Amino acid sequence: MNDSSARNNTPGRKSGGAIQNLRLKLLVFVALCAVPLFGSVSLWLHGVSMIPLAAYGIVSVLAFFLYWSDKHKARADSWRTPENVLHAVELAGGWPGALLAQQAFRHKTRKVSFQLVFWLIVLMHQVFWIDQLFLGANLFALF
Repeated sequence: MNDSSARNNTPGRKSGGAIQNLRLKLLVFVALCAVPLFGSVSLWLHGVSMIPLAAYGIVSVLAFFLYWSDKHKARADSWRTPENVLHAVELAGGWPGALLAQQAFRHKTRKVSFQLVFWLIVLMHQVFWIDQLFLGANLFALF
């Protein structure tokens, strides 16, 4: 058995087909997007800025395609997108697209060090918006 067939036959993972636990994953995705979306829309509706709302959408699409490209490069054993580039795009607001891509392509989901940084980025976005919306934007004023 070669390396690629061993990766595709990992116990507990299907090699193709539907995303496992789709309803739960969609619920988690919607819950994670709720506060940043509400905050971004609120800024736009109050005439402050449309940039956060546009950035989340545009950068998420970019992140999705970067993950797609990296997955195809991994399969072709060619030059890969550096992880710090993926994380920078996630930090810039592309984490929703990255999360969707991780599940859709089953890419970067098992590497613990990558997932740790990814989820810290998601947490930072959540904390930022909770602070902006509910805590008077005082938390990040300390930095």
